Amino acid sequence: MGLEINDANFKLFALNSNRPLAEKIANIVGVSLGKTSVDRFSDGEIRINIEESVRGSNVFIIQSTSAPVNDNLMELLIMIDALRRASARTINVVIPYYGYARQDRKVRSREPITAKLVADMLERAGATRVLVLDLHAAQIQGFFDIPVDHVIAAPLLAQYFIDKDIAKDAVVVSPDHGGVARARAMAKYLKVPLAIIDKRRPKANVAEIMNIIGNVQNKKCIMIDDIIDTAGTICLGGKALKDAGASQVYACCSHAVLSGEAINRLENSVFEKVVVTDSIKLNDDKQIDKLVQVTVAPLLGDAIKRINDNQPVSPLFTHNKK
Repeated sequence: MGLEINDANFKLFALNSNRPLAEKIANIVGVSLGKTSVDRFSDGEIRINIEESVRGSNVFIIQSTSAPVNDNLMELLIMIDALRRASARTINVVIPYYGYARQDRKVRSREPITAKLVADMLERAGATRVLVLDLHAAQIQGFFDIPVDHVIAAPLLAQYFIDKDIAKDAVVVSPDHGGVARARAMAKYLKVPLAIIDKRRPKANVAEIMNIIGNVQNKKCIMIDDIIDTAGTICLGGKALKDAGASQVYACCSHAVLSGEAINRLENSVFEKVVVTDSIKLNDDKQIDKLVQVTVAPLLGDAIKRINDNQPVSPLFTHNKK
């Protein structure tokens, strides 16, 4: 693919959260993953051993802070500390899924802003740069005092619908007002109209569909969100679109958290397909016929190469990637 990195000072490591994605990225950039071992002491403490020299190297670590989020986050922090103490020149942290991103502001009194706390911990451990995919809130970039490269999966998700000839006579739907910018970007890639689901929450964790803004009659509707967690909101939205006359309904997201009853809800939903990325590793119990994974490895591999070569990352936002 022309992305091979020929740099003796470049090293790529992966921890335990998403080894398959890391291996795809390593293959794309033409390097082998660095040798490291991650195990535990008898009391559960994490022990990391880097089994090759990193002195003077530009190191990239791939780790999603997905479930078990605290274990994966702690692995990452310990690895960063080990690299810093081993005299790595730069420590570039690649986080396909940034856990705790939904705790980005105070909604009630005496609440923490945990997304900022995580940023502080990564910096304090010794990270010199962060590469993230589709933050829940873009302003989290401002929580860091080190460079942050924020790439988006919308072109990859859009390409799936183009390749499957679903984009024709389609409309992109935002499941709420907060996701309009994301849906608008997707609609731009697909060159289709935009619709919005206006919903109210009568109480916590309950979504009530109120109104659909936009024309979905006899349209193929593509709902897009950054995260599908319990899938309750997006399944209710899909049903509302079908009730409003949509011919077909699809869902897509960057991060398939899929906790609780999510798999059962998606299996029994109105969706033809649910398209997600591989930013989070999905175990066998989450592999269902409706679920389609597209890989973000080419996108992240390209971004890693550009960062290592001191080239701009911005061109990744301007065209679809196959």
